[in-house]
Amino acid sequence: MAIKVGIFGYGNLGRGVEQAIRRNPDMELVGVFTRRDPASLKIKTEGVPVYAEEALEKKEVDIDVLILCGGSATDLPVQGPKYAALYNIIDSFDTHAHIPEHFADVDKAAREAGKIGIISCGWDPGMFSINRVYASAILPGGTPYTFWGKGVSQGHSDAVRRISGVADARQYTIPVPAALEAVRAGKAPELTTREKHTRECFVVAEEGADLERIEREIKTMPNYFDEYDTTVHFISAEEMARDHAGLPHGGSVLCSGVTGAEDEHTHVIEYSLKLDSNPEFTGSVLTAFARAAYRLQQEGQCGARTVLDIAPAYLSALSGEELRAHML
Repeated sequence: MAIKVGIFGYGNLGRGVEQAIRRNPDMELVGVFTRRDPASLKIKTEGVPVYAEEALEKKEVDIDVLILCGGSATDLPVQGPKYAALYNIIDSFDTHAHIPEHFADVDKAAREAGKIGIISCGWDPGMFSINRVYASAILPGGTPYTFWGKGVSQGHSDAVRRISGVADARQYTIPVPAALEAVRAGKAPELTTREKHTRECFVVAEEGADLERIEREIKTMPNYFDEYDTTVHFISAEEMARDHAGLPHGGSVLCSGVTGAEDEHTHVIEYSLKLDSNPEFTGSVLTAFARAAYRLQQEGQCGARTVLDIAPAYLSALSGEELRAHML
């Protein structure tokens, strides 16, 4: 019997989850839930209804796992605990500094309801987190590094779009090649924020806007650009639509460490991702962890989990016997 999955939120991420479910024969999309007018949404899966959020609150639809596709700033801190009290949930909460408190809130609600809530599923946090832990466990005392890009940072792009006079913007995070190569060579360099990444912005300005002011506000923006070498390009709306419509991303997690009685042997562990579509890949990760949530709940477990708590076998549609025969 297929795992019944619901999607709450139908932006880029929700559409990515929808496509991922179609590629998993053991899953069935039973509904898309939205805060918008349901009649205004046209989803790609024929025969699947679109509901208002109130249908979730009233438990009108039989759902095994609900995948929350809202934003981390204001949506998920509220939606996570709220819906963990009603369903097994998955989210992609990615505000690293607030993960402990989000975990605690979801854990409390899920335990009281006997449900499972797996938070912060994606590629960072998510797949990168798993690989940071693997590497640090295998090479204790090693030096971990995370490089992002080249790719579109949706949060930084939104921050630029909020500047007065900006009509549209895309921001690319780009690793500094020399820094990445030094880590790959096992040199274990000490790197500042500025030495690891640069940022490149493509901006469509409103007619008559002060371009010098916009560029200055971007480059001095605290917590976003002030610690980076940043380049700003002003382009037309046509160029933006032609050259920057996609949402690619990716990056690498590396760990450089030593072994031997005299630290004579150097090792470098690297895990990398090259993503044509950030939201579609993140949606695929969320969908795999939905399978894990369902299986954990079937075993009678409850409470919050992170990707670090889930054994790989729980993610796969293959049986244990198949995994041992073909993947081990």
